[in-house]
Amino acid sequence: IENTLNRSIGPSSKTSFDAGGFKYSQVVANLSAVKGFAVDGLASDLNVAWGLEARQEMYEINAGEPDSYRNGGVLIPIGQVGTPGCVPDSDTGLYTPEVLAAGGCTTQSGSQVFPGFRPANEVDEDRTAVGAYIDLEANVTDALLVSGAVRVESYSDFGETVTGKLAARYDFNDMFAIRGSVQNGFRAPSLQQQYFATTSTNFINGVPFDITTFPVTDPVAQALGAKPLDAENSVNYSIGGVFQNGSLSVTVDAYRIDVNDRIVLSENLTSSDVRTFLQNQGFVASGGGRFFLNGVDTETSGVDLVANYAFPESDIGRLNVTFGANFNNTDVTAVPAIPQLTALPSNPVLFARVNVKTLEEGTPKNKFTASLDWERGPFGATMRVIRYGEVLVPSSTPSNDYTIDANGLLDLEGRYTWNERVTLSIGADNVFDEYGNPSPFNSTGNTPFSGYIPYGSSGRFVYGKASVKF
Repeated sequence: IENTLNRSIGPSSKTSFDAGGFKYSQVVANLSAVKGFAVDGLASDLNVAWGLEARQEMYEINAGEPDSYRNGGVLIPIGQVGTPGCVPDSDTGLYTPEVLAAGGCTTQSGSQVFPGFRPANEVDEDRTAVGAYIDLEANVTDALLVSGAVRVESYSDFGETVTGKLAARYDFNDMFAIRGSVQNGFRAPSLQQQYFATTSTNFINGVPFDITTFPVTDPVAQALGAKPLDAENSVNYSIGGVFQNGSLSVTVDAYRIDVNDRIVLSENLTSSDVRTFLQNQGFVASGGGRFFLNGVDTETSGVDLVANYAFPESDIGRLNVTFGANFNNTDVTAVPAIPQLTALPSNPVLFARVNVKTLEEGTPKNKFTASLDWERGPFGATMRVIRYGEVLVPSSTPSNDYTIDANGLLDLEGRYTWNERVTLSIGADNVFDEYGNPSPFNSTGNTPFSGYIPYGSSGRFVYGKASVKF
């Protein structure tokens, strides 16, 4: 960490620190095969696909040098200008007795921007997983295609799971077909979600708190009600239609995705009764904490539309037009609760309004794309327009919510292929340099654009590239 300092050390602080770090790695081996078998009574061969996989994952956190995380004890002098958290009470105009007795205010620990990992954060964990799947597909009749799949997986740290899928397609004629599927899914908790730990200073209402992200195995997290993480589970449904007429193809699919026990990071638990609750159980709780937990359920439903038309080749070349649209809606149907905390007077919230609204309205509810591809001899070009719907930027105070307006972006690319092997391309994404609405509540100027902008805030991207086929 460079061009920073540890304020709590004072003027003798270094300006660069080794903050430690983390490492994640995988070793994966898999085998897959597919073969068709003739089966009496079926209108086609029975296509059988199967596979095996073994995986080992490794995760480490290493501590940084002491000055990157320690508190040197140097206080902020009373009355020093420009020091958040070292100001008198707004009602009485007086400093707290603790500040007066100490002669100043405690400042944050460790290097600013990113305090180093501490020895207590160090982790060296690994796990293995083995899985197997089989997929069967065949035409039961000339018009009806049916497929099904089953996957079994076993994790050394989490257990076993079985998922499956059943899908079908019925062709009424050469022009129209319907299709549908139902499947369940899972996502095992990652090693990072199970074991990541770090401590940093957050200013909450001007008051500095050393906030620790505790792994669920930590006694403090367990005292607050943390439990071993379970897998996220989902059930997906889809039904749609396919229309094909010459060069025109159109697909429309409606879907619903229910996800249960999503793994989320809790809010910062810094209230005085939480700290008292921990202290009564023998823990040092000068700041606060948070941890990963299961418990958020969501329901997402939507419609996807894709239409494509290939124009006949002419003197001007070949043209291909594609249009796509997505409409979706997500509702948070359950949030986590822990009895140990809901019984406290402050009734701490584990997944508050900002996080709920981020899932429900933090991404566009509609998106439209249109592209035109042109080729003539060695020349080619692509023009693409993407329109993103509006997005809500939520706040813990509803009156401070604001909306990022819907916006469209234009991408262009030109290509030349020489000798059918070398292709040179130049292009630009976001040609008109769109950035989205700046935040009306940005008081420092450091972060003028919200991270909720669906197309980012990097502006125009111009590129040139070359590709070679051997």
